[in-house]
Amino acid sequence: ASSTYSEVVVPTVDYFRNEFLMDELLNNGYHVLCTGETGTGKSVSVKKKLLEGMDEHFTSMFLNFSAQTQANQTQDIIDSKLDKRRKGVLGPPVGKRCVIMVDDLNMPAKEIYGAQPPVEILRQWMDHAGWYDRDENVFRELVDIQFIAAMGPPGGGRTFITQRYIRHFNVLNFVPFSDQSLTRVFVTIVDWFLAKGNYGVAVKGLSEKVVKATIDVYNTISLNL
Repeated sequence: ASSTYSEVVVPTVDYFRNEFLMDELLNNGYHVLCTGETGTGKSVSVKKKLLEGMDEHFTSMFLNFSAQTQANQTQDIIDSKLDKRRKGVLGPPVGKRCVIMVDDLNMPAKEIYGAQPPVEILRQWMDHAGWYDRDENVFRELVDIQFIAAMGPPGGGRTFITQRYIRHFNVLNFVPFSDQSLTRVFVTIVDWFLAKGNYGVAVKGLSEKVVKATIDVYNTISLNL
């Protein structure tokens, strides 16, 4: 995969733990589901891993689910980005393996019977290694692909996904940052920002105090709300 990802990742202990587990699972052909609260770095860590941390035998594909995502749309996007290996078989270029990232996996709206069609089409591949060509009504096999998904806890538009789909994944839970990790992350960012600007030495030396005060205000508000 080309290295085009530009978001800054500040390394923490949790980042290295999750990166190691993702590396072991992806390189051994397992599906991965990353869960955790908003802001714990799920999407950033996965994108960085796929774009910068995999060898040349891997390619990547990215899907972002929303409440409006449809099953047919999901199927068409994946099919369009795979090559025809032979009649009825699609896959990445020969010799490659495609890792498909699905962000906000539990965002699609549920239909009348309680299922999420975009999730169900992905589950169909995991259960049966393919899905039907809607034009010709013939089964189409998809080979040399695997999935890594990210989702937050139910609430705010996100919902529960079926256990018969989760069973296919190895689940990594991204825990909220500790105050120590938050301090490290934001001091690094503030130091970088101040170093770029035309600020005096006195201002540049305030980064850690500003970050600690901000975290204290945030924790106070969170406790009371």
